Amino acid sequence: MTLNLAIKHNNMFVVFCIALNIILVSGSSLSDQVHQTPADINKKPEETAEITCSHSIESYNRILWYKQLKNKELQFLGYMLSTADNPEPGLGVKVKGSANKDQNCTLIIEGLSLNSSAVYFCACDTGSEAYFGKGTKLTVLETGINITAPTVKVLRPSCNEYRNQKDNTTKKTIVCVASGFYPDHVTVQWKDNKGPKTSGVATDSAALRGDNGFYTITSRLRVPGTEWFKPGSNFTCTVSFYNGTHTEDFAKSIRGEDGNAMTRGKYLKRTQIAKLSYGVLIVKSCIYGVFVVFLVWKLQSSSRKQR
Repeated sequence: MTLNLAIKHNNMFVVFCIALNIILVSGSSLSDQVHQTPADINKKPEETAEITCSHSIESYNRILWYKQLKNKELQFLGYMLSTADNPEPGLGVKVKGSANKDQNCTLIIEGLSLNSSAVYFCACDTGSEAYFGKGTKLTVLETGINITAPTVKVLRPSCNEYRNQKDNTTKKTIVCVASGFYPDHVTVQWKDNKGPKTSGVATDSAALRGDNGFYTITSRLRVPGTEWFKPGSNFTCTVSFYNGTHTEDFAKSIRGEDGNAMTRGKYLKRTQIAKLSYGVLIVKSCIYGVFVVFLVWKLQSSSRKQR
């Protein structure tokens, strides 16, 4: 999808009120020809970060750079026109390289601070149309908090999950929780025996930060009961975490339930029934014992009277 941009040659600051997800959902093949690297960067305060952008689009020779603010708006950082750099003054950034086809254009962010943490985008532009890269997430690490990988848990569905009364089908929700990680460079994916799962997946839009500075993110996979109770069914949640040098995968799996097998719920139910039956049997035995004692006592009393 193309975005119409009204950009003047000497503009100092441009804010686009366009949500990030709208920018990235592009069905155009030209957007696939814009390449931005790396996808993730972790840096310490006062260090320098570099992000590279290139494209393979004929006749395009301008690359724009943006910083996504916390309110999801985009701040214009500058542009490269062919080999001429035009960074916005006062933002602590430089632009170098070339915006021509198959050349590299680099955004340099100097003197990093905590406020530099954001997602940065490049866009290949002709003056009327622009095609965006996939973005680079930059985190400036806070002092006293170490990079920490997530702990991943997968929770089984509730036994009392919703049952559709119309077609008598059960929906089961499997929950994946990744917690205790820093920074929040994570993605969550699901798969089953057949491969990746996208249908029925709901993942938090952003990781939630706790008072201790570490993050938690939750993802939910909703599957039909026919899949959950299918013998041999297996569901895996994979959390990918960027640790500053490379991306690590942390996966946890959970097996579905065999509808004909002895599940925990069925076991508990049968155990309770057995306990109840055993208790009733004990009570009946006690009553029978009392009756026998009474009968013996009665016979003995009758015998004494006859004597």
